[in-house]
Amino acid sequence: MPAEASTATATGTGTRYLDPEALARLRNLGLAARLVVEGLFSGQHRSPRRGFSVEFAEHREYTPGVDPRHLDWKLLGRRDRLYVKQYEEKTNLRGYILLDTSASMGYRHSGPISKHEYACFCAASLAQLMQSQHDAFGLVSFAEQVDHFIPPRQGRNHLKILFEALEAARPAGRTNLVRTLHDLADRLKRRALVVLLSDLFGDGDDGPAGAQELVDAIGHLRHRKHEVIVLQVLDPAEVEFPFRDAGQIEDVESGHLVAADAEAIRRHYLEQVNAYIDTLRRGCLSRRMSFATAQTREPFGDFLARFLSHRQALHTAGA
Repeated sequence: MPAEASTATATGTGTRYLDPEALARLRNLGLAARLVVEGLFSGQHRSPRRGFSVEFAEHREYTPGVDPRHLDWKLLGRRDRLYVKQYEEKTNLRGYILLDTSASMGYRHSGPISKHEYACFCAASLAQLMQSQHDAFGLVSFAEQVDHFIPPRQGRNHLKILFEALEAARPAGRTNLVRTLHDLADRLKRRALVVLLSDLFGDGDDGPAGAQELVDAIGHLRHRKHEVIVLQVLDPAEVEFPFRDAGQIEDVESGHLVAADAEAIRRHYLEQVNAYIDTLRRGCLSRRMSFATAQTREPFGDFLARFLSHRQALHTAGA
């Protein structure tokens, strides 16, 4: 994909994240990913190298000048002395990026780019970040089943292979998230970081019951000792449902048309989709899996920076 002029501008804190309108014109995944990662490292979000995987190392006695946020207050209650938590960065991480390429990911209504494009830019940026940390990273694209499997490796050449696969991917086909995730949980033998990029909508029940079934499938990866991050990508229209005229609604994946009074179903839709997302979020968090929802109108660099900063804060707090 040819690169067009970037609208990113340099600031005192580093490179400004590209906005969605710029992304609609800039189709070079490698350049966009590099700009975002440079922004992560040089911007206000400290230490993104610790954003993915940080583990507790040891305690040491408090000395004046140490940031009090790192104090272990529970240990103070037991020992009546101040101790500081120390963390160490995990190195040589093995990561898999799971990319949903089903037809529903091609949807774009009020967002500047499709969910598929947004997810691909996020995937490219995460791979760029892992490469900059000298970690191994791979890509799994899927719709009804796994379509493309790139095992984790390190290095710039491997990053180029992954970028080419992302650029070649096209949203098509139906979704069977539950079955695919169970299959991948059985297939991925070695412990790894697994990042799922999907709208989390499938052919099954998109109500609370269906959400619980999906949480169980994602939880299968956690049961296999993988560290799991779930990044849900939605078009703003899927969250706000701005369709107020009576007409027909088309299922993106099946192509079936359903006559409906859009205003009458809007309230029901919003109740259902909010309950569905809330069940997914609570289910993932209860199993110690990270969960975040992005809307395609938000610059993906801002979304990733916010998510990684929040994740780092949770680790630092000992959550």
